Amino acid sequence: MPNMSLKKNEMPSQSPEIRRNNYEEVALGYTEELALDEAARCLNCKNMPCVSGCPVNIKIPHFIKKIAEGDYEGAYKIIADSSSLPAVCGRVCPQETQCEAKCVRGIKGDPVGIGRLERFAADWHNAHSDALPEKPEPNGHRVAVVGSGPSGLTCAGDLAKAGYDVTVFEALHTPGGVLVYGIPEFRLPKAIVKKEISTLRALGVKIETNMVIGKSLTIDELLEDGFEAVYVGTGAGLPRFMGIPGENLCGVYSANEFLTRVNLMKAYREDSDTPIAHAKNVAVVGGGNVAMDAARCAKRLGAETVSIVYRRSEAELPARAEEVEHAKEEGIEFHLLSNPTEILADENGNCAGITCVKMGLGEPDESGRRRPVVIEGSEFRLDADCVIMAIGTSPNPLIRSTTEGLECAKWGGIIADEDGLTSRDRVYAGGDAVTGAATVILAMGAGKTAAAAIDRKIMGNA
Repeated sequence: MPNMSLKKNEMPSQSPEIRRNNYEEVALGYTEELALDEAARCLNCKNMPCVSGCPVNIKIPHFIKKIAEGDYEGAYKIIADSSSLPAVCGRVCPQETQCEAKCVRGIKGDPVGIGRLERFAADWHNAHSDALPEKPEPNGHRVAVVGSGPSGLTCAGDLAKAGYDVTVFEALHTPGGVLVYGIPEFRLPKAIVKKEISTLRALGVKIETNMVIGKSLTIDELLEDGFEAVYVGTGAGLPRFMGIPGENLCGVYSANEFLTRVNLMKAYREDSDTPIAHAKNVAVVGGGNVAMDAARCAKRLGAETVSIVYRRSEAELPARAEEVEHAKEEGIEFHLLSNPTEILADENGNCAGITCVKMGLGEPDESGRRRPVVIEGSEFRLDADCVIMAIGTSPNPLIRSTTEGLECAKWGGIIADEDGLTSRDRVYAGGDAVTGAATVILAMGAGKTAAAAIDRKIMGNA
């Protein structure tokens, strides 16, 4: 019998009073009982509208049916057929605007908790199976992937499953891209990322770290070395700043630097030798998921007050509703309809506060959101001995500056067609390197699309 409850099962989680003092995962995952009850809410629609909302086209009703039957490993295998990172997607995908937004149950109640069930299946597999996939029969062709973030790993995984000899080149000393340097441990434990990467390695994917393509090697050198195609999935790791006075003061970070120190370099540990500001009052400028991550990390580092400063209202916050809710529960303060105009210095040249102005919302801009306008005479000051800028990123210019004939947009993104093919023959690109900062699952979708296009090209089916 279907479960016709209008409410999805809540996700068990650590209490705010406890979790804001540790880096352990906030969401604890469904129990078997909760997973079975939630899976029974799925109507197994024949036309599967939820699948159309998934960038990697997971057969969602099929895996949920397996959970309802108690075949958790079967559910995992269905997910893994389409996704190279099942345990990651179950945690960080914005399901509420993608697959769950298409769920029929959402018309008169809550949609089915698709992401929570995906996480359950992946976690069950990781807890009960040490088996790694068998390496496919080699097809004799080589492909290079630049960047080991979600887009690059997905492209590499799909090509490896088809028998390609795939080498991933990663600039940092640890593979995973934004999954290891950007997303905090309390949202995505790094042991899970490591586990997912070990699965790809079992398929035959080789990963070379400390390889900065454009410096260590160029795209042209990779092609000359016998790689028949190159996929560029380098993400968007170049931070943006506002261009206001005081941004060069000590105590001012880009969110990229701050989160990399915390997540990749483990600056939150007492035994870490990575320096980071243990500030009393922290202001985070921005309203996306990265801003929420930075604010929640700052709170865990011991800050007494942490404030989000965002120039629009709560309705326009781009962060996931769940992340905003968690931040509020953990004591993060929100200064909405506010915009910084200057970062102030103390007598030693360190950050001492920010001057802000109040904003109103005018007519919609090209994005469809109402444009913020300054309210005259509304200046106010926030005390802050640390300011973190989380206002967006753009692609690193290294690839485009060292690859002749690679067409790029004025804002820095690589121009690629719907299959990921760039202006250079045999060079493909996708994810944030093409679109600018977006979501993990959209980057994965781009990697999957490019892998299929590369296969068609090499095998003569393009």
